Order: sequence, then structure tokens, then C-alpha cells
Amino acid sequence: MGRTLEDKQEIVADIKQLLSESQLAVVIDYQGLTVAEISDLRNRLRPTGTVCKVTKNTLMRRAVEDDQNWQPMTEFLAGSSAFVLVKDDIGGAIRAYQDFRKATKKTEFRGGVMQGRALNEAEVKAIADLPSKEELIAQIAGAINSIATKIAVGIKEVPSSLGRGINEVPSSLGRSIQAIATKEEGSAE
Repeated sequence: MGRTLEDKQEIVADIKQLLSESQLAVVIDYQGLTVAEISDLRNRLRPTGTVCKVTKNTLMRRAVEDDQNWQPMTEFLAGSSAFVLVKDDIGGAIRAYQDFRKATKKTEFRGGVMQGRALNEAEVKAIADLPSKEELIAQIAGAINSIATKIAVGIKEVPSSLGRGINEVPSSLGRSIQAIATKEEGSAE
């Protein structure tokens, strides 16, 4: 028994909802994967806030046809397609997929779409290699902290330098007086 028109419309609406929440979509060929392997992929992706959706290409085509951000995906819709829809942790999701792919050696990367642009495998890997949001925040916080530390050290150095200079005045004055006295003694002889 096939799906009814209402079922198909509900699936397309569900896909549109998932896409509206996603930053990146990756299309893979899942031919040859068992149900257990697909479940394993989904379990690896779940902690990164990523959904692996297996659906017919025609339903995905209907879901993306009116959306400029996702239209480039139509060039990857052929054969057995699974869609990795990444919401938050792009790097973590791509690394999880790459680990799965390395372990099973059964999936084929077809392409990705991000911000209305079709991406090849190298571009998606480059995105995955970027630091995560938390890493960037930590780097910025470290840079801000180092600036504050340098300013504090510089501010502390001003009174210290002034104090050393003031302490040096009597010694310098004493050496100057002694030099003048020595010079006067030398000219008196």
C-alpha cells in the first residue's frame, strides 16, 4: 500500500521544518547500509543536534523547490539518498559522519548545501575543521584576559618606576655633590 497524498504532504512539511532549523545539509548515498548501521549513524549524530533523514528524493525535491537556501540540493538527488541535517555543531556532526564512514566504508558523500550554496566534500571537511563556537569563545576570552593582564602590569609598572626614580634622586644628588667636591678639590690643588 502506497502513501496517500496527505501522508506525502505531511512528510514534506516535516522536511521543511527540519530544513528551517538546519545550518547545513549533507546528502549521502546510503545504499548497502543495514537498518542497524543507519541506527548507528543516527546515534552518532544525535549528540551534535543533527538529524539523519531517509526519504524519497521526490519528497525532498518538493520540500526544497521553493526555498532558495536549499535549492542547490536538487543536483544531489539521485539514487538512495539520506540527508544529514545539521542544526548546531557542524564540526562535530561532520566528524561523526566521517568516523561512521571510515568504520563502515559503505556510504558515499554526494554533496552539501549551506546558505544557498552547493558544497563538495573538501569544502564540507574545511567547514568541519573550523573551531567550534565554544572554542572561539574561549580563544576570545583568553585574548581579552591577556590584554587586561598586560594593562594591569603596565599600570603597576608606572608607580614602581616612579618610586625607583624617586629613590634614585638622593643617591644621584649625593654622587653629584661628591663629583663637584672632587672637582673643586682638584682645581684647588
